[in-house]
Amino acid sequence: MTAQGLWKETPLIYSSALSEKSGAEVYLKLENLHPSYSFKYRGISLFVKKAQEELGSDVHLVIASGGNAGLAAACAARSLNLRCTVFIPDGVAQSTLDVLRRERAEVVVGGRQYSDALNRAAELVAQDPKAVMVPAYDHPTLWEGHSSMIHEIRGQLEKEPDAIFCSVGGGGLLGGIIVGCKEVGWDHVPLVALETLGSNCFYESMSLNGGRFNSTERKLDPSRTLVYNEAHSVYLSRFSSFSSKASGSLGASEPAAGVVRMALDRKGGVKTTSVPDELSMEALAAFADDHKLLVELACSTTLVPAYYPELFDKLVPPKQNGDPRVVVFVVCGGFKTDLKTSVEYRELASKYRASNDEPWAVKYDDGQDFKFAK
Repeated sequence: MTAQGLWKETPLIYSSALSEKSGAEVYLKLENLHPSYSFKYRGISLFVKKAQEELGSDVHLVIASGGNAGLAAACAARSLNLRCTVFIPDGVAQSTLDVLRRERAEVVVGGRQYSDALNRAAELVAQDPKAVMVPAYDHPTLWEGHSSMIHEIRGQLEKEPDAIFCSVGGGGLLGGIIVGCKEVGWDHVPLVALETLGSNCFYESMSLNGGRFNSTERKLDPSRTLVYNEAHSVYLSRFSSFSSKASGSLGASEPAAGVVRMALDRKGGVKTTSVPDELSMEALAAFADDHKLLVELACSTTLVPAYYPELFDKLVPPKQNGDPRVVVFVVCGGFKTDLKTSVEYRELASKYRASNDEPWAVKYDDGQDFKFAK
């Protein structure tokens, strides 16, 4: 057990299937094996533990989330025998309610959208001196907890990777990876952060800063709002709506400003890439076939480059000396998946491929579309 017994070390496995497809040595960090099925359990359980130490065992944990953060908080609270209330907007699936209540969370449903649930959660925290708001992704304690996976990878891999791949929404996972890499001496190792088109607030926010392709004009889609964060001196793209099916996990309205700042300043850099849903759907189905694991669309987005060698070579160019590239894909997990959904995604991707012979187009770091044949 690690971090005062809050979680167990997750496996890092070699993937023969993805190594063969990509022409590299591919390792998978299985973060889907936490009690809440996602990496979020690390940072949120650490936050919960610190809240208990500060406020006592009658602390009341409050979070607004119908997704993986809410389940992570509920699981952490149950493991420490603490009270937890999860606020969720209307329209949540019954299966989500069931899994939260199974972890003994008090669930409050109401409000048209996430911001309504967040406001109600904040009202409760303001009224209850023992209540504390649990953040979903934007907090240094979360990044500290998530960073533990890099310490584990260093011990498990026993060599330095040429790149680490992860998905990014609000930036909590990426923040943890950046912190962890710095702590283990991997600050120069390239990181590749992937999102889906229509939920890519991190990609757009990075483009607004640091001399990147949209840092002069700062033009955004009319559905976005330009925000300036003074504390970290960064511009952010705030989304008011999402068009990606992965938005349930990747759909942060805006990324954590602190993580954007860390990504911009990082020695090894962070390559940001946005892919269409259909690529993530294909990767999800292929990953289930290859590894017998079901993951959320947000998680399979991370795996897209491993299944498309042209994209992989663009993101991690072959070495001039011919040595194999060694890469780690963080399988971030997520509980909003099942066999029925996976089959539906496979069918949607198959229909899209059959009806569209245009090349795949992903948004690359330089603002240009990188295209490759289907």
